[in-house]
Amino acid sequence: MTAPADTLRDMTAGTTVTAALEFFDGLPAVTVPAMFGRWAGGEIPTGNPLDGLLARVGWHGKRFDSAEEAHPLVMDRAGGGTFNLRPGVVPLPWLLGVPALLRSRILARGVRAVAPVLGTRAPRARLRPTEYRGVVSATMCYNDLPIHDVFRRVDDDTVLGVMDLRGMDRPFVFFLCRES
Repeated sequence: MTAPADTLRDMTAGTTVTAALEFFDGLPAVTVPAMFGRWAGGEIPTGNPLDGLLARVGWHGKRFDSAEEAHPLVMDRAGGGTFNLRPGVVPLPWLLGVPALLRSRILARGVRAVAPVLGTRAPRARLRPTEYRGVVSATMCYNDLPIHDVFRRVDDDTVLGVMDLRGMDRPFVFFLCRES
């Protein structure tokens, strides 16, 4: 039997959304307090229109200070360090209607250039236990967008996330690794 961390590592090269969700469904729930801390993120390519976008625009990961204080878009700063981007300034529902734009290098460069001025210190999400695919697990609920990121435990320092966005026909799949 393959360890969950090995399966996750294999999936980072790409998989189907069906295989990713089967893996997700086989993982245990995560409690809200287990999510507290800083996390570096990565994507699981599944053919979702958002595949590759976060890496191109400098996404670093997420930060959870408490159940009420979550930062969904921690971005890498060009000169080093990180900052928190306000998700509400990202016209995600509109961008999904223009898939070619999501892959544009010009868009990625533009986002990286202006993102630091769109930063915030205020939390832009919160954590709640919610039921998704039959399991109650820690979920990040965005303040400004119809998005829920649901988490399942891979190991003590790794979670698999599924971004459920209203209007998107299949979830975006990603992972987070705890930073020390």
